[in-house]
Order: sequence, then C-alpha cells, then structure tokens
Amino acid sequence: MTAPIRTRLAGQAVGLYGLPEFAEASGFDLGAVPYTGRVLLESLLRAGDDAAAAGLGKRLAAGEEPGLEMPLRPARILVQDYTGIPLLVDLAALRDRVAEPGRVNPALPVDVVVDHSVQADVAGRPDALARNEALELERNRERYAFLKWAEGAFDGLRVIPPGSGIVHQVNLERLATVVARAEGDVLHPDTVIGTDSHTTMVNGLGVLGWGVGGLEAEALMLGLAQPIRVPPLAGVRLTGAVRPGTSPTDVVLALTERLRRENVRGLMLEFTGPAVAALSAPDRCTIANMAPEYGAMSAFFPVDDETLDYLRRTGRTERDVALVAEYCRRQRLLREGDAPRFGRVIEFDLGEVGPNLAGPSRPDQRIPLAGLPGSFAALHPAEPRTEGGVTDGDLVIASITSCTSTSNPKAMLAAGLLARRAVQRGLTVPGHVKTSLSPGSRAVTRYLRDAGLLDDLEKLGFHVAGYGCMTCNGGSGPLSDGVGDAVDRAGLTVAAVLSGNRNFEARVHAQVRAGYLASPALVVALALVGHVRVDLDREPLGSDADGEPVFLRDLWPQDVELRALEAEFVTPEVFADDPATQAGWAAVTAPDSAVFAWDEDSTYIRPPAYADARPRSGPLNGARALLALGDDVSTDHISPVGAIPADSPAGRHLRERGVRDFNSYGSRRGNHEVMARGTFSNPRLRNRLAGDGDSGGRTLHLPSGERLPVYEAACRYAAEGTPLIVLAGRSYGMGSSRDWAAKGPWLLGVRAVLAESFERIHRANLCAMGILPLLLPASWPELGLSGREEFHLALDAVRETGEARVTADGTSFTVRADVQSAGEWDVLLAGGTLPYLLGRLREGEGR
Repeated sequence: MTAPIRTRLAGQAVGLYGLPEFAEASGFDLGAVPYTGRVLLESLLRAGDDAAAAGLGKRLAAGEEPGLEMPLRPARILVQDYTGIPLLVDLAALRDRVAEPGRVNPALPVDVVVDHSVQADVAGRPDALARNEALELERNRERYAFLKWAEGAFDGLRVIPPGSGIVHQVNLERLATVVARAEGDVLHPDTVIGTDSHTTMVNGLGVLGWGVGGLEAEALMLGLAQPIRVPPLAGVRLTGAVRPGTSPTDVVLALTERLRRENVRGLMLEFTGPAVAALSAPDRCTIANMAPEYGAMSAFFPVDDETLDYLRRTGRTERDVALVAEYCRRQRLLREGDAPRFGRVIEFDLGEVGPNLAGPSRPDQRIPLAGLPGSFAALHPAEPRTEGGVTDGDLVIASITSCTSTSNPKAMLAAGLLARRAVQRGLTVPGHVKTSLSPGSRAVTRYLRDAGLLDDLEKLGFHVAGYGCMTCNGGSGPLSDGVGDAVDRAGLTVAAVLSGNRNFEARVHAQVRAGYLASPALVVALALVGHVRVDLDREPLGSDADGEPVFLRDLWPQDVELRALEAEFVTPEVFADDPATQAGWAAVTAPDSAVFAWDEDSTYIRPPAYADARPRSGPLNGARALLALGDDVSTDHISPVGAIPADSPAGRHLRERGVRDFNSYGSRRGNHEVMARGTFSNPRLRNRLAGDGDSGGRTLHLPSGERLPVYEAACRYAAEGTPLIVLAGRSYGMGSSRDWAAKGPWLLGVRAVLAESFERIHRANLCAMGILPLLLPASWPELGLSGREEFHLALDAVRETGEARVTADGTSFTVRADVQSAGEWDVLLAGGTLPYLLGRLREGEGR
C-alpha cells in the first residue's frame, strides 16, 4: 500500500500521495492520463487500493475504457434545503431506530445551503427582496427550526442560511478549496458529491464532483463509500474563439444541443484543446453547470492559472492560492501542456456559436434568434387570441435567475449595460411581464450597484427579488395581476424567458406552456418586447421617444466594455461575508436534543413511511401499469415543484388539516403524505393510458377503466393487492436529482420501471428506493403493448443473470436490469437505502 510522502508546500509541512512516483513505479505515462482520471487515481491510492489504481492508470494512459468499479469517498457533501431536509428527516428517523442515536452521524463534512425556499411572490418593485424574505421565514419557520436542530444534533453539519445565494454559486465563491486537507495534514484534491444535479458546476474550477440522490448521500454521510462504475472518459476539444457579441449562455446552450446529440449520457467529460485557456473560470463553470442537461456525469476543466486567478478574485488568501498551485503542480494536476489520451474526442469550434436561445420545453432545443417566432408557432400554430390584454405568445415571466448565468460577471454586466441603454432610449417593459432579478450571491448585487447598473435594471422592473433559485426552480410566484385569470379563461399559450438551466414543461409556472432559456441580456431584451413572436435579428424591441425603432444591435454591449467593468468592479472586496444574511436566521430557534421530537400534527416534517420497508423479492405477478409514458419524462413530470393547486389531491389533503398557505411542493418534501399525492400530478404529463394529450395527473384504473387521479388509482390498486409498474420511453427521469421522483412512486406501490433508457441520477435513485429499473428491448408500443395488459415479471434470478422475462397478455419479451454495481443490488434487494443502512447500523450495535 502506497504511503503518503511528507514534504513542504507553500511553506507548510504536509503529506500527499505522490501520483508521479506511483505512475513511474507502476509503468504508465501519467501525462497521457486525463486529469479527471488522475483525481480518481489519487482517491484509490488514499483508499489503499494500489492494484486498482495501477490497472486504472494503465488503461487510461492507453486511451481505453476504465472498466473498473471503485468506492468513492469525496472530501465533502453539499446539499440544498429542498433535498437536504428530506435527507436529514431520514437520518432523524434512523436515530429513532437504533440504540445509540449518536452513531447516526456524518462521517464527512456536510454543507446545507438554504436557497430553494424563497419565492418571487413580490417582484418588480423596490421592496420585493424584503417582502419575499419575510414571507420565506414566515412560511418555512418550522422547516428552518428542523435545520437548526440538525445543525446542533449532527457533527460536521453546517447550514449556510437563507439569503446567502444559490448553492452552486456559494460553492464556487466560498466553499470550494480545490485542494483539501485530511487528518495528518495530508493534502488531496477537493472532491464533492451533491444532492443537486448541478453540483457539476464546480468542475469548472478543477474540483471533481457530481450530483446524486439524497439517499446515496445518506449512505456517504454514514461512512459508506459510493460504489461507482467508472464510465468512459471522453474529451471535448475546444477550438476557435468566442465571437464578439456571443455570451457564455450562448456557448453553453450550443454545447448542450451538440453534446446531447453526441449521446454523452453518463460519461465523464473533460474539456481540452487550445481554446480552453481563453475561457474565464466563470465561463468554464457556466459550461460545467449544464452537464445534467447534456447528460454527462461530470464536465471537468483542469486547474490552471485562470483557476488560481479566480481564487484570488473571490477573496481567497495568497497562502491558500499558493498551496493549491504548488500541490497541483507537484501532482501534475495543473494543466501545463500535457496531452491526455481519450478513447473518444468530440470537436467543438467556439467560433461557430452565435446568439441563441433554447426552448420551448427542453434545454437542448437550441434555436437562433431568428428562429424564436417559428419555435412558438410550432407549439401554437393557430392565430393568436387575446383575452384581458394578454395574447397567445405574450411573455408573462422574464427572470434573471439561476446559478448558470448569475455566477458569470460578464453575463450579468451585459444585462445591466443593455438595461442602461434601453432606459436611455426611453424603452419600458409592458405591464403583463413579471420581471425579477435573483442574483446567485450578494456579490452580484454589490458589483452591479458599484458599477451603477443596478439602478438601470430596476427602472425596467428587474429589482432584486431574492437570493435563491426561485424562478428556475418553480418559485416564480403568481403572474402579474389579472394575467393568470386571463390565461385560464381563454386557455392562452403564454411564455416565460429565464437565464436558467431548465425549462421543462410546467417547471417555471403551471400556467406557462412555453419556456425559453437565454442569457441575462436577452432576458432583458425580450422583456422589453413583451412577447416571443419576434425575430430579434430583424425586428425592433420598441420605439424611442422620437418614434424611431430600437433594435437589439443598437443596445448590445461591446466585449471591451464588459472587460473594463469586470476589471474595475468585480474585486475580492465584493465577495466578503455579509452580516445581513444572518438576522432572520438568528431568530429561528430549535431544541437541543440528540433525537428529533416529531410533531404528529406537522404538515412539513413527518417520520418517513419507507424507513421500515421490507425487502421485495420474487416474481411480480398480476402487475398493472400505473402509467404508460413516452420519451423525455423529467423528474419535474414525476415529482413537481412549485405551487400546490387547491383542488389537487395534495391541496385537498392540506385543506382537510386546516392549512391555508400551501407553500410549495418543494417545501413539503419532509412530508410523505403530501408528496405521495403530488407524484405524477404535473399538469403537462402525457400518460397514454389517459389519452394522447396532457393527462393532468390522471390515469386509468384497470381493469375497471375508470379515469382517476394517479394517487387515487394507486390507493385502489393497493387495496386490491395489485403490484404496479411504470412503462416509459427514452431518457426517463431527466432533469433534477429529485429523490421524490423515486420515493413518490415507491409510496404509490410501483415495484419496477420499464423504460428504453434512464438518466443517470434517477436510475440510481430508483435502485436506492428498491424500485427495479428495467431496460426494454424496444419501445413499449413497438413491443405491441398498450399499457392495459396484466404483467408478469420473472425476477427470481434477475441479480444473477441481469435479465428477466416479461409476459403481458400473450406478449413476451426479455428486459435487462439497469443496476450497475454490486452495492446497488445490495441496497435494492434490501428494500432501499434506509432499511439497508438500518441493518448495517444494527449489525454494528450487535458486535
């Protein structure tokens, strides 16, 4: 077993596991190994598995697929409150079930960033921030008290309070160290596993990390390594130069379209090539952020001088930066002219990218500016209708929001400059457009204010509404007065534009059918127009005070202006801690106790029903399809966020308990009663059992043929003792790393999902809940299925063979289990992560 080398770096006595020495002793060329692979090699050395490290190094140096299952123990775990509270609820439930509650404790540092709960209830006015933050604390006091309890009860758990910023931007600006320090002053690469799929954003700083479900994070927190089958490492070779007038958002949307088309699902990507050096660290982070949208597991940019400069610009000390530089250079983790070998290389010319958007319902639906009217026309081909001053195609939400772009000073300064010129020309935003600005951190507000641009944004209605995900995560609040009623009365097809990373159906707002992703500057431009029936290349944004047309090109900032503003105003001082974020949080109180005192009347925090799940094994006989779905079903379709409709099963459940302010689905994730009723209730879900159009969360109960809400149908099946499956198409479970997209189906009685393909995180979440992910040999309609059949699945030998035979009313075919490690099988067959962990904890108590 390789021992750490003692040495001095940046004037400090430290230890490290020497990668160059190990590579030389093992007989492979470290310079040919992708930098991502070097981080994995170091992890194996620290774990004491020299043989696996040598084998991995030789394969990667030869450009071969890794072919290795390895345990991963990251340096730290990162969660946000929507995923973090259910995770901590699960751990609190485990503490109830063991003799020594203190044994249920994080083995790794855990940061919980409270960023998902604030909503844009109030927008477009100076008091928006104060009112939204007050509403957030009022609504979520019980949830926040639970977090306060957890921070005191669990060792190594730190809560970053509400109002600090978006989890990934906080990670970049404050939490990421690039080089971490373990016991004995042993240095190693900073690695992070997060319960938000966009954890990959930190890959832009040379920190390897990706998103997992909260259930996987729970196992890591309790000291179990995450078993991963190392996927192929592919290189994305960047060439050319970004053209003037092209934003970082334009680049990432073009890359998302291309890489999704290249089918990089589940791969580890590494960016290489001559154009990487010219990309700023924020530009790299913008690209890495959207790895889930193009389907990759990670999207790594090696550490280089630009990374070090970013650390300085965001207020890290020179001592810390020197340590990062010397460690990475010593370990050959600093990009300095090596030529890694990849089994597959994808070429991408940055010079071919121009201004664009994505929509109307997926992040990879890239369209040039001139294609916007046609994109909307394809969604709504009829002549526009008008109702109450609102017309089909009108823009009802325009929001600068989400970590993707708000972490990028160039993108935010461009929005501010465009707003300044629009104000100077006398342009205004129509009243039906709800405008909001949700910076990723308080640093953004500071440099916009210092540059004099915040005032210009506010004159167009882009007042700061909060520091959190907000609109991008469904926290968009109500539409402007009268707009929502008009949309409902006439069934209008209206639109939203946001500088986010996801625009899945009904994610931004339940009344909005068309969602477009765009750079912050384009969000401002479209807000001025007020609709999406416009060709921004050729048509004006409006007219000035003299009646002269004002075009986008007239307002668009020059790159030299943006560079000058960034150099002057984006300084280390703007990234200093802000005491203003602590005031409301300090007022939240919680008891000091090792176990949590559950309140049986609580509608936010409930002990989970799945903690004592029993193993599910043996054949599935007489199963019915709860739903029959098509391609690209997202976790938003399965487990929605945003507002809870009063007439929905979840809304009725809350009303029966005297609740009048439903808050949101995301805020209720600590209550399985609400979440079970919200599962598959997305109004844009297309369930073929309920017809060809939007099913509105309804399905057919079989064999009766009654059309019911999904939750009610599942209850009837449970009363009848009928096991359930779900039929689906390609890319099932794309989108957010949402545990409840697996927990909810489990509570409804779903035992298996039969799909053509699964997105990475959701597939793992299904295994973590004891739900078997099965790969169909073809689409279910091609197999002759309608979804109305009675299904029989022979699962007795599925672990040994990896296959199962399915018969359905005379049709027979073989499915393959998409379970990717022995550890996943152990958890799945135990009934899920919580029962598996509980068994391990009780075994430990018995010794």
